[in-house]
Amino acid sequence: MINFKRYRIFFLLLSVLLLIAFMNQAIAMKTVQLTGQSILDMLFLLPPVFILVGLLDQWVKKELLIRYMGEKSGIYGVFFTLLLATIAAGPLYIAFPIAVLLLKKGASVRYIVFFLGAWSTVKLPVLVYEFTSFGPKFTLIHICFGLVFYYLTGILFEKFYSKQKLLKYDLNKEV
Repeated sequence: MINFKRYRIFFLLLSVLLLIAFMNQAIAMKTVQLTGQSILDMLFLLPPVFILVGLLDQWVKKELLIRYMGEKSGIYGVFFTLLLATIAAGPLYIAFPIAVLLLKKGASVRYIVFFLGAWSTVKLPVLVYEFTSFGPKFTLIHICFGLVFYYLTGILFEKFYSKQKLLKYDLNKEV
């Protein structure tokens, strides 16, 4: 039997969509089209990312990653994480498989959180857009505050979560 508790959010959203369709079919059709387009976007983006993650898993030695993003990497960890996040491309959900790989290879929880935050803040396309649209002052303030916040959040996460705890998290357990 299907476990309905596990899919309760899906059924709730489906019910809301049916209610919207009953009230206004045009909005419901637009919602279905946007959802379908988002799913197609993910289906085209995720397979290459998974291939890349698989190749990185084979090519990058654990010792090398621990040296640059491990517990004792210091300022090198910050710079390496920033470099990795700056050259990133694509939406944030692409960063999660990469973050799991980095965690499995020995990267510190602090740098994983910092990497995810920096991915959304300092990607080159985002920097160029912010610089041209909002100016250098806003861009500099946004980057500085964001990076300091993400680094401090990473330190906080490191205090509460160990790598082992994060890697053993069972996605199939009951919610």
